[in-house]
Amino acid sequence: MINHPRLLSAVLLCVMAALSFAGTKLRFLHPKEDDGKNEDITLVISATLTLLGLIIGFMFSMATSRYDQRRLYEEGEANAIGTEWVRCDLMPASEAAATRGLLRQYVQSRIDFYNSDEGNKLGVIDRQSSQLQTQLWKSIQPIAATQPTPVTALVVSGMNDVLNSQGYTQFSWWNRIPTTAWVLLVTIACVSNLLVGYGTGRRRARSGLLIVLPVLVAVAIFLVADIDSPRGGVIRVHPRDLVTLQQTLH
Repeated sequence: MINHPRLLSAVLLCVMAALSFAGTKLRFLHPKEDDGKNEDITLVISATLTLLGLIIGFMFSMATSRYDQRRLYEEGEANAIGTEWVRCDLMPASEAAATRGLLRQYVQSRIDFYNSDEGNKLGVIDRQSSQLQTQLWKSIQPIAATQPTPVTALVVSGMNDVLNSQGYTQFSWWNRIPTTAWVLLVTIACVSNLLVGYGTGRRRARSGLLIVLPVLVAVAIFLVADIDSPRGGVIRVHPRDLVTLQQTLH
């Protein structure tokens, strides 16, 4: 469900709203309470809401840092491929043409990786990228073996950067907010709504305000989940640098 921010926020909204109104029903079990108990309840609610706000802020920071990392690695992939494209001038003409043809296909494969959603198509794209990586490396192996010069080392180093950049990108897309952090956030959010409903008690005139906190928390959780989800969210890393590079290569 974490990979589907809209579904997650909708389910949590319903659950938290139900808990808020359930809290008001629980208050009916204790209709007469002295001022001291009311002050205790207010203190607990304030502390719980403060903790909820801190956790949401902490997880939002985690999500944005991971988003920035994915964006930087996309730029790094484009730079590595563009550098290797230029270094192909150091290769013999026939080998350079073959390697550049593979680089064009590889750029398109990487663009498809960023634009694809979860599903069978993603598996096809990953296999295609792996095959192209193997062909790219094999395209420079004969030159590296027959001409072990500093100039050839530049070509090999550039190709190594191209292959490594894909691995860095894949790692950044796997680096998500831990599940335990999500469990903690959802638990505290549900408890907070239950306590707010309990604190509201029998004041029917204010019962309409009970929906405000669930909505705000659901929106905040949606934003965090959306940024943290590389493929299922609205806020995604678009391959602008790779698309620009592709236009340049053609």
